[in-house]
Amino acid sequence: MSEYHNPVLLNESIDALVWNRDGIYADATFGGGGHSRAILAALSGKGRLFAFDRDSDALAGAPEDSRFKLIHNNFRFIHNYALLEAPAGVDGILADLGVSSHQFDTPERGFSFRFDAPLDMRMNVQGAKTASDIVNSYTQEELERIFRIYGEVDNARKAAQLIVAARTKAPVLTTGDLGNVLAGALPSFAEHKYLAKVFQALRIEVNDELRALEKFLQGAAKSLKKGGRLVVITYHSLEDRMVKNFIRSGRTDGTEQKDIYGKSEAPLRSLLRKPVVPTEEEIETNTRARSAHLRVAEKI
Repeated sequence: MSEYHNPVLLNESIDALVWNRDGIYADATFGGGGHSRAILAALSGKGRLFAFDRDSDALAGAPEDSRFKLIHNNFRFIHNYALLEAPAGVDGILADLGVSSHQFDTPERGFSFRFDAPLDMRMNVQGAKTASDIVNSYTQEELERIFRIYGEVDNARKAAQLIVAARTKAPVLTTGDLGNVLAGALPSFAEHKYLAKVFQALRIEVNDELRALEKFLQGAAKSLKKGGRLVVITYHSLEDRMVKNFIRSGRTDGTEQKDIYGKSEAPLRSLLRKPVVPTEEEIETNTRARSAHLRVAEKI
């Protein structure tokens, strides 16, 4: 499954994660299994790893290792499974957020505007709502909101207006349809960047990514044992801000909660002064690593 996804910041993330070779670890985003295999290689014969992926395409890549278990579910439910797999607490949890190379490069999944394909974008293909459903049913105000908040799209209102006007004539069913509809909003100097933001916004809405991330972070903090590590790789500012805020304050909105003595109730502490980013060499071999930020925290 090496073609499925090229893991980002592999050595840096495993070095930060595995502090107890005999421990129990979780890979919250299995994908192509690159990080999971590296974790297993770092563990002793006593160590164990359980992993999550909601994409059924990823299941075929599960390593045949008695120390490993792959769970076909959303990582937002990590605490439920951690109670079963590691009642005394997990030693470390890794999450490599975003979309896998396989998902981007499989045309029929509809994640990329590089192909003319059904406007789908579901990470779990059994999910009820597709990107086409959103584009063809949301109000102009709702479309503007997700473009502005989830994609940080310039001129989000115009994009929403173009979609609503176009769908009165014919439904917007493919990635090519959407690109054609948005042609009037694309800046001549950054067409691909603009489309990438729109596609990101739709993908986040389809998969409820930010709410899932919030639930995951809350569950991960509960699941770690004292001294356990949380390692998260992010790819855009929205999710990175949430992770940074949660590590600092225990809440994704950054609101710090304190006890009656004025002491912070945040369950984690950062182990890094600033996030780790890929080297120029890694970016040259894997361009999708260019926006990655790795953050590491420890359970207090």
